[in-house]
Amino acid sequence: MITHIENQPAAKKWFDEITSHIELIAALFSGLLIVAGWLLDRNGSDTASVVLYLSAFLIGGYAKAKEGIEATIEEKELNVEMLMILAAAGSAAIGYWTEGAILIFIFAVSGALETYTMNKSQREISALMEIQPDTALVVRNGTEESVHVSELKRGDVIVVKPGERVPADGRISKGYTTIDEAAITGESIPVSKEAGADVFAGTVNMTGSVYIDVTKRADETLFQKIINLVQSAQSEKSPSQQFIERFEGIYVKAVLAVVALMMFVPHYLLGWSWTETFYRAMVLLVVASPCALVASIMPATLSAISTGARNGILFKGGAHLENLSHVKAIAFDKTGTLTRGKPEVTNVVIRDDVARMELLGAAASIESRSNHPLAHAIVRYVNEQGISFSPPEHVEDAAGWGVKGIVGTKTWKIGKADFVGNGQAAAFADGAALQFAQAGKTTVYVADENGVAAIIALQDIIREETKQALKTLQDEGIFTIMLTGDSEKTARAIASEASLDSYIADCLPEHKVDQVKKLLETYGTVAMVGDGINDAPALASASVGIAMGEGSDVALETADIVLMKNDLPKIADAIKLSRRMQKIVKQNIVFSISVIVLLIISNFFQMLDLPFGVIGHEGSTILVILNGLRLLKNT
Repeated sequence: MITHIENQPAAKKWFDEITSHIELIAALFSGLLIVAGWLLDRNGSDTASVVLYLSAFLIGGYAKAKEGIEATIEEKELNVEMLMILAAAGSAAIGYWTEGAILIFIFAVSGALETYTMNKSQREISALMEIQPDTALVVRNGTEESVHVSELKRGDVIVVKPGERVPADGRISKGYTTIDEAAITGESIPVSKEAGADVFAGTVNMTGSVYIDVTKRADETLFQKIINLVQSAQSEKSPSQQFIERFEGIYVKAVLAVVALMMFVPHYLLGWSWTETFYRAMVLLVVASPCALVASIMPATLSAISTGARNGILFKGGAHLENLSHVKAIAFDKTGTLTRGKPEVTNVVIRDDVARMELLGAAASIESRSNHPLAHAIVRYVNEQGISFSPPEHVEDAAGWGVKGIVGTKTWKIGKADFVGNGQAAAFADGAALQFAQAGKTTVYVADENGVAAIIALQDIIREETKQALKTLQDEGIFTIMLTGDSEKTARAIASEASLDSYIADCLPEHKVDQVKKLLETYGTVAMVGDGINDAPALASASVGIAMGEGSDVALETADIVLMKNDLPKIADAIKLSRRMQKIVKQNIVFSISVIVLLIISNFFQMLDLPFGVIGHEGSTILVILNGLRLLKNT
């Protein structure tokens, strides 16, 4: 009994694997029946061969026939599946059982390949869902208890041990560890995390046990958003796919009308025999079917979406993937997109008679009592320098100007130029403040009883990967522009350092929308990249909205594409993937139309027999599907 229970998961997995390939198994089995029927036919067993051919019709064609009949009833529109059913039936009616059965077999194989593409995308989703744990070890009233992740609430404290996956998004409250975030960011190198660091559901705790404060419910986690985004992307069709599907119904009616004429007109106009006329009409029914044309887009689109998701690029639908290939200009938000999103100390100039450690220690001591982002940056910088500092004896805040404090027995003032004296500030270090301002940096002054003692320059630093990402886009012929709410000086400095083509400063959210609309008029197809709530209107206005994965929920919801890691080079990767998909789709469409035209002309001149028509038509369908599946491989 125990052995039976232990083997159940393996048996279920085996059964699920068989079930997922049932369409292909049926197609291959029908192929064996066709071979057996052909051998019996060669030996004169006509009745037995017909029985086997009929079995091949039923077994191989069941899935596609069911799909076609249900779609016809539901949409009240003929489709390519119905055309194939009629073609196979017509072949059998004029005694070409083998050709009709081969038609069903190859059509079934091509259908199984399409199903494989869909199943592969679904398997990627299932694999993602399996990564996220079902249970969590939560600490309540001093005891640990295991609960389902859906029961977790914001504020709960959970324990994650080495080797376990993090069950919910949260922030480490106690402990130190290394986290493998490959499932979220695609980054293969584990990241060190300590108290205060954010962690995400689905990532792996590598080394130490940690206590985590839950910040999001199970249905709100970043991991769940990935799953939802990919699922919605699979159901959304590109404009090209929508056109092909609308065209399919009209085309099928046209083919049936021409086939009906073909059954009579050549007999009277060209003197063909009735047998030849009906035979050519059946060949036309086979070769004129748009199977390859219909299969030109969807497998390629699904493959590209799966590849993007595997590489941290989430497309919310095929339409956005297609639009991205036409992008001629990209507008970037500055803070958190081109830059790291938080100020960092870049320069410290200290008066000659003041000790560096004393000044930085005093500045950090006083600023440690402030919640201002610049104060945090100064404290962080001093800590990174390895300089220790003691708490201040007294701190007095001058709102809007700066802060005054006593460290030891010495009084210090930290703040704007007006707070320490405009004249002294401007003259300090041969006018260093002006140079920093021209470089777009923010300046903080430190003064003691003898006047200005130091000037600290801070700036929101450009990401290391920004320059290379922008250069790659520019090499692709894409115009790059920055839209920022910062001042002209800061914007100019950032744009110059990042080598942007252009920039617009002092942009409020509504101004960003206006600028995006102007870009649309100039370039036609424009992408907007942002991460904040204030970027949402511009993201919605652009042809393609791209959100940084660590951005606000509003930005993530509004965007058409999400970069799971704040990795700008992924934009160029996404565009290359999109253009590669468009290239393959165009190859498929041109190839499939060329084959159909060639086969129709050959049939009209009585140069094409039904077996070769079947092979040419269905072979082209399989080829375009396989060509689309090439997008599953990274380049």
